[in-house]
Amino acid sequence: MSRDTLRERRATGEQSPESLETARLYWVVIPAYNEAETVRDVAMRARQQCANVVVVDDGSADSTSRTVAGLDVTVLRNEENCGKAGSLSRGFEHALAHGAIGVITLDADGQHAPEEIPSFVKRSLDDPNAFLVGARRRDQRRASFWRYVANRIADFWIGWAAGQPIEDSQSGFRLYPGSLLQNVTLKHDRKHGFVFESEILIEAAKRGVACRSVPVSVMPRSGPRPSHFCPVLDIVRITRMVAWRLLRNGMCPMGLYRVLRGRNESAVMEQLYRVQETARQIRK
Repeated sequence: MSRDTLRERRATGEQSPESLETARLYWVVIPAYNEAETVRDVAMRARQQCANVVVVDDGSADSTSRTVAGLDVTVLRNEENCGKAGSLSRGFEHALAHGAIGVITLDADGQHAPEEIPSFVKRSLDDPNAFLVGARRRDQRRASFWRYVANRIADFWIGWAAGQPIEDSQSGFRLYPGSLLQNVTLKHDRKHGFVFESEILIEAAKRGVACRSVPVSVMPRSGPRPSHFCPVLDIVRITRMVAWRLLRNGMCPMGLYRVLRGRNESAVMEQLYRVQETARQIRK
């Protein structure tokens, strides 16, 4: 197939048979802990976007596993609560063992829109080795002031240690390239539940993996359960991990320079998201 033909198909939104076949090698992993109220809807919508969906029930005390029974998805259950990192790790292992070239993660609480999964796959097909992070608009992230402040602090520290600006470092809506997951081993016990998602961004940058942002929307939490993320304790753990990595790397002055210089990326992301929203409204 000629390059001109490929360009024409991309311009019209048409995918080639080759890219469609490759897209089937992406997997979705949904970690879930006591998410019986929301996980079925999230898993069902994710399955409509991707042929390979794994729900990892992290030792839930409610009916999380039973709720997704009957859906065309794989359900893995931890006998005891292992934390988010442990559940992600188990999902990654399953997906990689079945030939995944990329793994998309999203939370089970209904805040992420599974309908945006194709945006990650399309971007990954263009840049297969990139680590993609779903960046929420700042006005949506500000719904909880203190959580927003905590997230922005984490963005700054993690970007510094990674040597590149990272918008929305605490977003769980991501696409991990399979090549990264096959070569990185990080702690994933309960204490590292949310630390893992921050540390792997730094480790990826250390290995030369580019971190890219994909604009996403975020919905209000639809279930009755509050977030498992603790803005104080988890940020302290993340900051401690980042500080240790900075000390080991001589405080990474170039990383600090790049983060301070790259602050305008978030403004670009805001404009891109608005353009995409306008295009969606026109198509409707």
